[in-house]
Amino acid sequence: MSALPDYSELHCLSAFSFQRGASIARELFDRAKALGYRALAITDECSLAGIVRAHEAARETGMHLIVGSEVQVEDGPKLVLLVADHDGYTALCRLITVARRRAPKGEYRLLREDFSDLPTGLLAVWSPRSPPNPDDIPWLKSIFPGRLWIAVELLHGPDDDAQLQALQSLGARYGLPLVASGDVHMHVRRRRALQDTLTAIRHRTTIAEAGLRLFPNGERHLRTRQALSAIYPAGLLAESVRIAERCTFTLDQIRYTYPHELVPKGHTPTTWLRALTEQGACWRWPEGVPGKARDLIEHELALIAELNYESYFLTVHDIVRFARSQGILCQGRGSAANSAVCFALGVTEIDPATMNMLFERFISRERNEPPDIDIDFEHERREEVLQYVFNRYGRERAALTAVAIRYRGRSAVRDVAKALGLPPDQVNELARTMDRWGGDAPIPTYLRERGFDPESPVMRRVVALTSELINFPRHLSQHPGGFVISEHPLHTLVPVENAAMDERTIIQWDKDDLDVLGLLKVDVLALGMLTCVRKALDLVRGHRGQDYEMASVPAEDKDTYAMIQRADTIGVFQIESRAQMAMLPRLKPKNFYDLVIEISIVRPGPITGGMVHPYLRRRSRKEPIEYPHPSLAPVLEKT
Repeated sequence: MSALPDYSELHCLSAFSFQRGASIARELFDRAKALGYRALAITDECSLAGIVRAHEAARETGMHLIVGSEVQVEDGPKLVLLVADHDGYTALCRLITVARRRAPKGEYRLLREDFSDLPTGLLAVWSPRSPPNPDDIPWLKSIFPGRLWIAVELLHGPDDDAQLQALQSLGARYGLPLVASGDVHMHVRRRRALQDTLTAIRHRTTIAEAGLRLFPNGERHLRTRQALSAIYPAGLLAESVRIAERCTFTLDQIRYTYPHELVPKGHTPTTWLRALTEQGACWRWPEGVPGKARDLIEHELALIAELNYESYFLTVHDIVRFARSQGILCQGRGSAANSAVCFALGVTEIDPATMNMLFERFISRERNEPPDIDIDFEHERREEVLQYVFNRYGRERAALTAVAIRYRGRSAVRDVAKALGLPPDQVNELARTMDRWGGDAPIPTYLRERGFDPESPVMRRVVALTSELINFPRHLSQHPGGFVISEHPLHTLVPVENAAMDERTIIQWDKDDLDVLGLLKVDVLALGMLTCVRKALDLVRGHRGQDYEMASVPAEDKDTYAMIQRADTIGVFQIESRAQMAMLPRLKPKNFYDLVIEISIVRPGPITGGMVHPYLRRRSRKEPIEYPHPSLAPVLEKT
């Protein structure tokens, strides 16, 4: 291996080039590492949707990731754009954003005028058409002076030698260097069958009818350096390494800043959060803040300041303040209910001082995870809250996060079966078997039950391709309400594109990718039950003259719990399912915390883990309660 020339692959698509790339990032980086590559560029088409996954894979394998993107200029050349530094990254995000915002969801239009004033940190590798358009060359040289290369992609075609000579002549005529490149679509050659299937899916045809849309061979994989050295002149391989050495940018250099509007003049985020919390404490505890609540507030504010999360809490408070000012019922849920600060700010309605909740379930310095506050709003009025956020910060600085929708068993087998040319009735029958598949592969027994022969060649292909396709990203969708808000235009951090819904824009990163890079999102969600609660409070106000808020509804009402113990709970949020109604007469909740246990224990994990019956027996004193050590009793006694 050491005697072979070094190489860096500069043109590689991952599975986030939807229905084009046939390998996920980790597969690509594991393979590149095994082959001894110096670096690997992930250049998904007009997208950075998969770059965070690539960043993680590069970090875990110790490989050098080059951030880039493949783009087709309208009526112009095809380019691979590579990021050399932070300015280059910002420019690439802007280009992708402009191209995507100009077109419907899932498409892009990139025009020549979009390339004005590019920084020197954005490099270009040009893949000329045959014959090349002579008008492209002077334009490209003017846009990318000293940082433009001609891609030589030799893929064992019938005219590789002639292609190499033609590109060498073109480079000599115009003074452009050449570089070896692979147009990689898969990590190993055996993914060719899946790549053909994805191509057929993308073009909504069958593999048999795809024709010239399919690649003529399986050479678009990460090839060994021995194979590359037999194909390319040594200078072209060496040039790939020199380009990679210029690309020093990493996603760790991204710095996220919260909006300045949240903090008035004369305050810092720390002092303003303190002031709002004190105001809220006076509102929540008009007769004086109890000692326990005061201790919780001081502890939480100190930890929030230590971890620099003040601006996040200010963002959430601002959204809740708007909703309350418009009479829109809202409720924070999840581990945020453990926070006295969230209670004082009006984000949650449960006083943690009365519930003995642990703030560290919400924020912990040891876990080093950003806070996650999910806020539910009345579903009929949630749109007002969304538009408030967009209007307050502008389309440039606020967008919803994306969700990378993955292939599940049913969608995977449908697309594979269609691509293999199975008739619609068989496609539907195969999809029905997915109700019983384990998720990794079709099970022969279930196939036979549906009338399929699992040993037939076509069914073996269906099984193999479906197994490979499951968990691949399928498309980007809009998160139900996860907002990312920034001080600077979002396209300086991540590309932004149109969502399927009007008046919606989304960033190209999945919600789970945000945590990796320290971007915080605020979840503005819709809940139909909150609309029901608000209407119920309105009815009580109108008919009984009693003005309740969620936090002031009388707690631990005996008649209510008697109703719950009878399982008379149709229409009661979270305890109206058949499983919950079957458990209620057995558990017999007597107080709020009993309901917490009720909802928590009727879940697949506790049920399959054998926790339910021992809990019920000990609760009814039919089985002794024992603790591993007396010191654990305060922690375990409630459950």
